[in-house]
Amino acid sequence: MAPMTRPDDVPADRLIETTRIVAAPRELVWQVWSDPQHLAQWWGPTGFTTTTKEFDLRVGGQWRFTMHGPDGHDYENRVTFLAVEAPARLVYRHGGGKDVEPIDFTSTVSFEPVPGEPGKTRVTLRAVFPNANAREFVIRTYDAAEGGKQTLGRLAAHVEALATNATAGASAPFRIARVVRAPRELVWQVWTDREHLAQWFGPKGCTLTVEEFDLRPGGRVLYTMHWKGAGAMRGKWTIREVQSPERLVFVTSFAGANGETVRAPFADQWPLEMLSVVTFEPHAGKGKGTVVALQTTALGADAAEQKVFDDGHASMTGGWGGTFEQLEGYLARLG
Repeated sequence: MAPMTRPDDVPADRLIETTRIVAAPRELVWQVWSDPQHLAQWWGPTGFTTTTKEFDLRVGGQWRFTMHGPDGHDYENRVTFLAVEAPARLVYRHGGGKDVEPIDFTSTVSFEPVPGEPGKTRVTLRAVFPNANAREFVIRTYDAAEGGKQTLGRLAAHVEALATNATAGASAPFRIARVVRAPRELVWQVWTDREHLAQWFGPKGCTLTVEEFDLRPGGRVLYTMHWKGAGAMRGKWTIREVQSPERLVFVTSFAGANGETVRAPFADQWPLEMLSVVTFEPHAGKGKGTVVALQTTALGADAAEQKVFDDGHASMTGGWGGTFEQLEGYLARLG
């Protein structure tokens, strides 16, 4: 292998560089980058999961893993470690071989304390390609620049939660992601427009009536889901954040006749309120499109309510899976 070019000498058409400041000490950031159990929690762009087959963190050692895309596509990967300098620097070759994705580049990851900001780390990921065509290929095929940005975003969220002990003793939130084959601006529009939302939102077999729609922080959305021959349920979003076209945050609850927050009709110990965060990001994988990712946590739940919520994740997967199917069908009809 030819000697690695010094980063400062790399032409822009052979380089993808991504930087993120993480609110956690350097040793912790290194730990979550060098432990496969942690890597499984954050590695890859939004919506991706990772299965590690081999992990040997030493010079000449390899990391073999499969990345599972939110659209069901699997990507086989091989990393060969070239330098391991804990907790400051990691260098590896990504790719090589017919049994993995057709990519080949060298990455240098640096972990630097942020001057004047104790407990923060600047993470810089520099991917150097053998030529401009190789770089252009990964951007065109995998949207690699966006993928690196999303990956470091997931790293930051994971490590910052660990640093603040936010996850200590807590149950995992409910998460689901789906790739839809439409531009982000259109996907955002059908989520945030009253007439569009009424055409698709809700599990399969459900129709929706929107009674109130005030999509701004402090506003609310009131709706009723109807099932033929099976009654109806009224729900409510209380809006917290609206960041077009990237992020929508709201408190979800069931609603009474006057819009008041009420208990779920199917379980007395279901949490009274849940916090939902919906993000809209470009799909960093084959096929393009938009990744819609939902994360929901129970708000103010006691131990019994939290257990009911945790036990209900499978049912939520089914309901949201059907909702995403209706979203995909509606987007297809819009063309």
